[in-house]
Amino acid sequence: MNNKIQERFNAVLSHKAVEAGPPPALTDALARQLLDRLGQLRLFAHAYPLLTNLTHGRVTPADLLDFAYRHELQGLSLHLLDGEANSLSQMTHTQLQAFAGKAKAMGLDVHLEISSTRKKEVDQVIDIARVLGVRNIRVYSRYEGPLSQVMDVIESDLHYLAQQADEHDLFFDFEQHEELKSAEIAQLLTRLDHPRLHALFDFGNMINACEQPMQALRNLAPHIRQTHLKGVRIVPEQNGYGHYGVLQGSDEDDLPSARMLFELLMLGESTPQVIAFILEQENHYVAPAFRQTLETADPFIAYREMSETALPEGYSLERMLADEHRWANNQVAYVRSLLAEFRTLAELTLANRTNA
Repeated sequence: MNNKIQERFNAVLSHKAVEAGPPPALTDALARQLLDRLGQLRLFAHAYPLLTNLTHGRVTPADLLDFAYRHELQGLSLHLLDGEANSLSQMTHTQLQAFAGKAKAMGLDVHLEISSTRKKEVDQVIDIARVLGVRNIRVYSRYEGPLSQVMDVIESDLHYLAQQADEHDLFFDFEQHEELKSAEIAQLLTRLDHPRLHALFDFGNMINACEQPMQALRNLAPHIRQTHLKGVRIVPEQNGYGHYGVLQGSDEDDLPSARMLFELLMLGESTPQVIAFILEQENHYVAPAFRQTLETADPFIAYREMSETALPEGYSLERMLADEHRWANNQVAYVRSLLAEFRTLAELTLANRTNA
């Protein structure tokens, strides 16, 4: 029986995970640790799966709290600009307090996101975070120039983030967002070595930086505090790779989702290192290659706009608005099914030992 359990465990973790190496042995100790981590896992909703609805006013940030509550998630991660006129950035102090009150009444934690590390945007998100009572903020940089110059600017920004984090009791998690490699981000975070500065690991963004998923995860592993879960189809482009957003866990998804989820679950010695597993379905999102297989030692980093998903060819707006709800529901179901399989295999391992 144990052999069959291990075989199934191997099959689940090895799916599209050629680069990951063999899965670990599902020992009693690992099974107990896995069950402990599953019991503490915190799943969050994200705004991006319903971005078109948010952009066109069909869904508001308050509706996203309803989505998270309805699916029995532990929180919501929300970009400051999501929802256009209805976004957090446009709310009055009273409206922000009402949003925070609704989240608290539902027992939901809120994490914030911005697409910058510039002082102006950082100061704005801090002001809003203080009204909402939020402590966790995702950031990433968008600078143009030689890599060495970009790294210097980001390091300067991170020093400001660290100072603000200490002053306001905040945590900033820097996302690997397509243009920087995981080792470069790890280098910055290691150099600052600040207890309130960490990383957010995105399931697909390393592809555009010309990295493999598991290697990127291992490079960032000591720093990862949050993660974005999504599906990606890898698209070769000249000397690099772009990615196309697909439904997580579908046949089109090229990522080793199960293995990455397992590895992230197990990070941390005595307590879970990753505090939020965020469901960021990005179906039909198109992201070009940013880094190349053949590049100079100090490559030029092009400026990138904030992420957005255009209406796919052949789609009407009404169809996209309707399908986003279905896709968001599907991701919750897929991730929950994967977690349930982890739990079942761990429980069978321990039960088999007890009955032996």
